[in-house]
This record gives sequence, C-alpha cells and structure tokens, in this order.
Amino acid sequence: MTDTTTDQPTRQAGGAVVPVLAFAGIVVAVMQTLLVPVIKDLPQLLDTAPSDATWVLTSTLLSGAVATPIMGRLGDLYGKRRMLVLSLAVMVLGALVSAVTSELITMIVGRTLQGFAMGAIPLGIGLMRDMLPRERLGSAMALMSSSIGVGGGLALPAAALVAQHTNWHALFYGAAGLGVLAILLTLLVVPESPMRARGSFDLAGALGLSIGLVLLLLPITKGSDWGWSSGTTLGLFAAAVVVLVLWGLYELRVQAPLVDLRTTARPAVLFTNLASIMVGVAFYVVSLVLPQLLQLPTATGYGLGQSMVVAGLCVAPLGLTMMFTAPVYARLSARYGPKVTLITGLLIIAIGYGGGLGLMNAAWQTIVTSVVLGAGIGLAYSSLPALIVGAVPASETGAANGLNTLMRSIGTSVSSAVVGMVLANTANNVGGVAIPTMHGFRVSFLIATAAVAVGLLLALFLPKSPRPAQRHTQLRASSEEDAALERAEEVLRGFRGRVLGADGAPVARAKVTLIDRRGRQAGATVSDEEGRYALAVPAQGAYVLAAKASGHGPLASSATHPGEARTVDLDLSLPGETVSA
Repeated sequence: MTDTTTDQPTRQAGGAVVPVLAFAGIVVAVMQTLLVPVIKDLPQLLDTAPSDATWVLTSTLLSGAVATPIMGRLGDLYGKRRMLVLSLAVMVLGALVSAVTSELITMIVGRTLQGFAMGAIPLGIGLMRDMLPRERLGSAMALMSSSIGVGGGLALPAAALVAQHTNWHALFYGAAGLGVLAILLTLLVVPESPMRARGSFDLAGALGLSIGLVLLLLPITKGSDWGWSSGTTLGLFAAAVVVLVLWGLYELRVQAPLVDLRTTARPAVLFTNLASIMVGVAFYVVSLVLPQLLQLPTATGYGLGQSMVVAGLCVAPLGLTMMFTAPVYARLSARYGPKVTLITGLLIIAIGYGGGLGLMNAAWQTIVTSVVLGAGIGLAYSSLPALIVGAVPASETGAANGLNTLMRSIGTSVSSAVVGMVLANTANNVGGVAIPTMHGFRVSFLIATAAVAVGLLLALFLPKSPRPAQRHTQLRASSEEDAALERAEEVLRGFRGRVLGADGAPVARAKVTLIDRRGRQAGATVSDEEGRYALAVPAQGAYVLAAKASGHGPLASSATHPGEARTVDLDLSLPGETVSA
C-alpha cells in the first residue's frame, strides 16, 4: 500500500486559496483553445502545409495527456504546490518560445511545453482535498474541475479579439503574462500540502505510459490526414495496445507504481473514468461546431455570418455557465451525492444537444444551446473529482485525478477526430474550398448525444453515494473503509496496516476495533478489499487492537503509540478458520 507522511497538520488554507487555484486552472485551460481563432490561417502564418500546421495543436494535446498522470504522481511524492508551480513555469517558457517564432519546429516545441501545464488541474484538486474543510471542499473541487471548460470557453472571444486587432504572437505574450501572475499568486497564497506518499518515482512506468499514450493519441488526432485504414494508423494503434498492455502488467508488479491499477479497477474509479471519456467527447463537439456555424457566410443558406469575435462571444456562455454551476453542484451533491449529480448533468447535456438540433438558425439560439450545455457539462465535470477523491486514499489523490483528467483529454481527442472526419466527409466543395454543411453539424450533435447516452449507462454502474446523514464523516467516500483511512490520515496519528489470514493472504471486510487502557472502545473500522485498515488514536498510550472476520478466529494484539504526529504500521494476523455458529 502507499504510505503517507506529513510534517504539519492539514486543512490550513485561507479563503483566497480556492480562487487562486481555480485561476491557475483557467490559465492552463486557455492553452487548449488559444489558437482556435487562427486555426485556418496557421499554414500561411507558419509558411507550411495544412497537414503540418496541425502539429501545433496536436503537440499540446499529446504533452498534456502525458503530463497529467505524471505530474499528479510527482505531486503526491514531492509536494503538490511545488509541482503546480513547476507546471506553470514550463507553460510560461513554452509561451515565450512560441511568442518569438514563426518557424514550425520551434512553434511545436513551444506548444509542447505549454501542454505540460495540464497537470495543474489534478494538482489543484489534490491541494484542495489536503487543505480545505469538508464544507468548502465540494464546491471548490467543482470549480477547479470545471476550470478546464471555463478557461476554454472564455479564451475563445478574448483570443479572437486579440487575433483580429493585433499580431497573433500577442496571444502567447498574454498567455505568458497570465502564467506568471498565476505563479506569483500561488506562491503568495497557497500553502504547500503536508501530505506525502512514500516511495520513489516510477520512471519506467512513466516512460511506458508516455510511449503508449503517444502511440494511441497520434493516430486518433492524425487519422483523418493519414487515412483511418492506412498502415501507419493501424500500426500505431496496434503498437499502442501492445505497449499499454505490457505497461499494465509492469505496473501490477512494481511496489510503488505510477498508477495503482488495483485502485483504478475499483468500480467507483473505473466507471467514473469511463464516463469522463464520454463527457470529454460531449464537451468538445459544441466547441467545434458552433464557432464554424456562426462564422459561415449567410450565402450558404444556413451560415449565420458573424465575425470571429461575435462567434466567440456567442460560445462564451458555455464557460461562464460552467463556472456558475459550481455552487449549484455543491448543494445538489450534499443532498443527493455526486453520482446523482453526474447523472443529472448528463441528462441536461442530452437535452442541450437534442434541442440544439433545431436551434441553429440564429445567433441567439446558439447562445441558448451554449447555456444549457454549459450547465450540464459543469455539473458533470464537477462530479468527477468528488467521485475519484471518495474512492482513493489521500496519498493517491494527485495521480488518480491526473488519470481522470487524462480520460477527459482522450475524450476530447476522440471527439476532435470523429467530428473532424464527419464534417470533412459531409462538406461541400466550393471553388476548391470545403464548406461544412448543416447535415454535418447535426450529425456531430447526434454523435455527442450518443456519447452522453453511453456516459449515462456507465454512471448507473457507479456505487451508491453515501446517505446524507453519513456525509459529515465521509468525504463522499464510496465505502466505510475509505472514510476510515482518510480520517486516520487527517489526524496524522494512529495505527495502520493490513489484516492477514493464517495463510498470509489479505482479509477483506474484517472488523478492527481499537480499545484503550480502560477497556473502552476508542475507534473501529473495516478493512478494505486489500485488507488495509487505518485507525486514529486520541492520545499516546497502550492500546489493544481486536480483529474479527467471518470464517476466522478473533485476534487481540497489544500496541503502544508514542503520541507523535505519525502513524504506526501494524499488521494483524488472524488465526485459522473456525466453524461459524
């Protein structure tokens, strides 16, 4: 299991921590849509072929996908704030590199460095879990999770305005300035989390995952250019499968893996990650379709003839609505749990895309669609970190949320590839120029609706959320044992270990009771599926830990806690099997 050490108490954050971390998340998300207003002009601006110009966008996507789980794990090991600042610093460097060049290779290098900042999202969520009191945590994580969409939505009109009235390199200077501001605010306002995972960084696992992701995402993003049935595309997909399978086998054997696949296989984590892919698909479709529809000339018979800036303003409510749903999510989740909130968000997304099929005839109609979709995507995105945090130990928060953010990125990559192919195959060729059609836009909306339907099905398989009466002691945890582990880590003083059978195998669902020197119960918990338990102690002194599980004899083990702010490791070995009465 992953051990956690600390040097100071947790949950000491001031009131400015949440907006500062959310601002950092928004700045990072801006990198994903920064060049959307000038996409069609990139070949001319960089003096290159259109197929080569797309690498300016693909490079950011690939580096972001690789960085999210790696930076999350590094944050768990060496400090989340430290890695957050490092991510932002690399982004600033990349923005400055891109700002001073019009040469393709150098631009790709700069954009690759900018993509590394995507790790800031899971790091921010991890910092919030480590420091915030429970009553503030739900809405804070919701805002941080939604910052991906908020930054992307707000960046469109701002970037369009800059690109339309100044040199396009000003976009990168502005991004660098925002990054520097985010670094300064983080250093001034955000304390470092005391939570640490013991162990070393899994370099081999990081390399394996990086190679596997690049092999997977390259054909997804470039398949339409290379041909989906080409040898290059199919070969890369096959290589990705081989590398990722070998990586998974390696991760299951290493003592301190980059990604704990056993934890990832828990239903609460597995189905949340799969649903995240579908939410990512749904989010990106509207970002691809509405700006094009708004800017197409009215001479097409269906284009709305708006300028680049107006098109960005019409789509901006998508991000604004996502931001304002954070407090709404907190109330809904506190009453019904994050599972119900995720399902509610997915239903609203389905309504938005279903209604959007008939709301493509005027600019105001696209605004309505953006608002509805923003509300649904905001609720769905807000639910994801709460579901992940409630299902993993505190020492794995960064890595687990990094993997979840990666799943969203895979969803947006798939969305970009599929919708791009649909719009290309349904386009009209006018004077050598491919013009997207209304049929292509509507098929894209139907694809998003289908993704939402799959997401709903996956969400139904999630474990039930805790009852409202339980939530003051459970951080929306998926089980009693996870909540007990979290409580013991919060007070930073107690016993932890595993409950083992006579054969040395872990015993799940064993009842472990802590008894003080006066014979009074000082705490109780249930071991998790891997036999792990954790119990906090109220004070130093001698204790007895009593363990009992179905099919095993009872055990009482004496132990003394020194009273220091640390956790004592103690495995409990049950006697052999007994006959149940």
